[in-house]
Amino acid sequence: MRADPDLYDYWPYLKRPKITWPNGARVAFWVAPNIEFYELDPPNNPERKPWARAHPDVVPYSHRDYGNRVGNQRLMAVMARLGVRGSVSLSVAMCDHHPELIAQAAELGWEFFSHGIYNTRYCYQMSEAQERAIIEDSIATVSRATGQRIEGWLAPALTHTERTMDLLAEYGIRYTCDLFQDDQPQPLKVKSGRLISMPYSLEINDVIVYNAYNQTPRAYTQMIKRQFDQLYVEGAESGTVMCIPLHGFLVGQAHRIGPFEEALAYIASHDGVWMATAREIADHYHRHFYDVCLADIERSNAVHASVGNTA
Repeated sequence: MRADPDLYDYWPYLKRPKITWPNGARVAFWVAPNIEFYELDPPNNPERKPWARAHPDVVPYSHRDYGNRVGNQRLMAVMARLGVRGSVSLSVAMCDHHPELIAQAAELGWEFFSHGIYNTRYCYQMSEAQERAIIEDSIATVSRATGQRIEGWLAPALTHTERTMDLLAEYGIRYTCDLFQDDQPQPLKVKSGRLISMPYSLEINDVIVYNAYNQTPRAYTQMIKRQFDQLYVEGAESGTVMCIPLHGFLVGQAHRIGPFEEALAYIASHDGVWMATAREIADHYHRHFYDVCLADIERSNAVHASVGNTA
């Protein structure tokens, strides 16, 4: 049995240093449209197949292609109407496959962070050189296409190696969305540099809600509202983070986009909500709370160790 990966320390939610967001906001709210490319017949990975049926399987391929043709357009329109910018979890090959879509998102002032090259190429069993190549490609490709220097990471299909976090920090990536342990950012354990875990979500991710929980669009709207309401209450004591991860081929379907717009409008109607990008949240946290929180984690560890030694 493998030991705990030891990427972060246990850090109880209560009695942490108080986090404050700009203008006294309770919730730092961000939306993560996953703009992805799924290959029809990708290279084989020994650990996982991208499609359940025999390759090439045009059905799931074309379903995901709907997002890049139609769904992302609907999502952009809804978010623009409500003044919500996206932080794009980007399959960076999209910069070559559909540069017009990337340009459209950039014109809206959206942030871009890396979701790997393709969402059908997994990091399982990659060598260090291969993993470095993905990071370097991501940095260079997004810079060339948008002028932005990526600061965030979501591994392709949430696949990692034991060295992923250390490499991200080494290359100056400032936040990762690959961990789901908290509703506030947290410093991570890396060999060099500084990397934080940015609250993302599996629970209100449209992939999970529609494909795993088999919920209706109306139920998804209610889930989003309940998630927000709880974080809004808790944010009065210490700032929380709420993220809605989305996929154009799911939430962008004609029968789903309306209920989602209702949920987004509900959040936007509240005072005390910082409509931010993940980059902005990470920058604020790094500048104002990284050192404070790291010191509190170390203090908590010391107290825990002291109790353990006297037990």
